[in-house]
Amino acid sequence: MKINLLQLIVCSLLLVSCQEDPKIRLLEQEKEAKKQEAIFNNINQAWHLNSKPVTQTAGTLTGNWAEWRMFLTELEQKPKSSISAFKQKAKTLSKRALELNNNIPIAYNTPEVKSRIAAITTKINAINLYIHLQQIPDKKIVELIPSINTEVNALQFQLEEITRKSQIKIEEGESDMLRMLDTTRAIPTTPKPKSFQKEKTLP
Repeated sequence: MKINLLQLIVCSLLLVSCQEDPKIRLLEQEKEAKKQEAIFNNINQAWHLNSKPVTQTAGTLTGNWAEWRMFLTELEQKPKSSISAFKQKAKTLSKRALELNNNIPIAYNTPEVKSRIAAITTKINAINLYIHLQQIPDKKIVELIPSINTEVNALQFQLEEITRKSQIKIEEGESDMLRMLDTTRAIPTTPKPKSFQKEKTLP
């Protein structure tokens, strides 16, 4: 009798737990959905990336540096529909940032410019990494966005600085001084070897 009673209690508990499982799962799904919605809203509200050239040089280079133009275009297009759209955007931005190292115009292909590009690439790659994690750290992504804007502006001002330096006019008299210092134009000081020397005659 005791055994039958124990079996009855166990069966009752199993029956109750089976009935409650769908409700628990539903509550967990709703909780997870709200969490994902909050993450999406946080990222969506903070996602304001600089896409307009802030210097004349940066604007001019969109005409002959295709990778720079495509990068700015990608920055301008903000995802809207879902967290999946932001994941795809982060992946594409990482690719575009890396491509900035390709076909840099000769005048701007300097270590300083490449260093600025590397800083942008590193921070965009960080967003791409964070947003693809199972538990998305949305606060870290939000903090990185203004930092990326700062790096993009720094690159543009670096490009402008190169242009400014290249346009500085040579001061009056400086061109003559440079010619004087040019060793390729200097008069050689080594005497030329004599082409003919009279032989001494014996007495």
